[in-house]
Amino acid sequence: MVTDFAFLLQSIAWPLVLLLAWFLAELFFERWHIPRVTSYVAVGLIGGLINLPGLTTDVPGLPFLANVALSLVLFELGYRINLRWFRHNPWMLALGVVESFVTFGLIYWVSGWFDLPVDHRLIIAALSISASPAGVVRVANELRSAGQVTERVLHLCAINCILSVVALKLVVGYWYLSTSGDLVMAAFGSMYVVATSVAIGALLGVAVPWLLRQRNTHERGVTVVFALAVLLLTTAAYGLKLSPLLAALSFGIVARERRVHLTNAQRDFGTAGDLLSVFLFVYIASLLNWADVGAGMLMGLLLIAVRTASKVGCNLVAARLSGITERKGLLTGLALTPMSAFAILLLEQTRLYGFAPAVAVLSAMAGMMLVQELLGPMVTQRALMTAHETHVTKG
Repeated sequence: MVTDFAFLLQSIAWPLVLLLAWFLAELFFERWHIPRVTSYVAVGLIGGLINLPGLTTDVPGLPFLANVALSLVLFELGYRINLRWFRHNPWMLALGVVESFVTFGLIYWVSGWFDLPVDHRLIIAALSISASPAGVVRVANELRSAGQVTERVLHLCAINCILSVVALKLVVGYWYLSTSGDLVMAAFGSMYVVATSVAIGALLGVAVPWLLRQRNTHERGVTVVFALAVLLLTTAAYGLKLSPLLAALSFGIVARERRVHLTNAQRDFGTAGDLLSVFLFVYIASLLNWADVGAGMLMGLLLIAVRTASKVGCNLVAARLSGITERKGLLTGLALTPMSAFAILLLEQTRLYGFAPAVAVLSAMAGMMLVQELLGPMVTQRALMTAHETHVTKG
């Protein structure tokens, strides 16, 4: 009887936790306006803490499903990027690049204060460049946020994500070269993966709009086609050992340039996107080990402080040059606080592709990831609300 009950609990763990996460998120958002993604993360963390059977075990297919969920968000982020803005305001592009380099350098330097190998410090620095598109886009959408700060946050988030992937692939290539001396494997693990991922995403970004223009597709049909294309892209990237996240972002950027429009009502990819979003944040939180969280909390808090100071400082310094006030520059930097969902999945992906240090790095960053996952979306929400760019007010 006990065995049967344990099997039943293991079988229903994921549906049960996802249902609970959704109900609590709606309740907390309506009563206290806490971002829904924060509630999803909290439920996942609690499930991991009590070691809920079926939630913390290795279930085949879950990493792929999480990558599909994040790829949908990255496609949407890419779809909101206006490349002509960078031509009209090159300071924006320069800010994104400089801030990424500054963040990488500062995090690498500060992580040296702790007993970490060089390759681990390089990985942590590469991941710290990123801002979580899942956290940023989801919060912006649920607030129906629009304006200068919102658009800058989205564009800078895209730049951060691209440079974070590039930096991590270079570190992976360096690791392969230093451990095996195989230059071909090192090249495959770095720039080849980046270039091919971008090329496949761009190719789909040209092909799918062309196909849609061959017939008069209604708005709902456009959303379904793009969602299926992202699924195809993620599957292909897995099969070819490429970066599905970078490919999806490239797909969105190129598709936007091909002028096939998604309406506001189609953001988040409807009900399926909402369901995948709940799963994504619960899954990401369940990957964290609480023993690692406690051991790495001091380093995590210090790295968060340094990363936040870097992003806020760079946006403050470049505010006037890029055409906004210092106040908006401050809020833009703060809104880029979330990073965990993208960073953890990127790290998990490299582990699945055979990158040995990934497990140790996730353990070292567990404290940083936990705080960022819980508080990052709340900081983004408050920054956007303070900028007066939201259409949902605190009740």
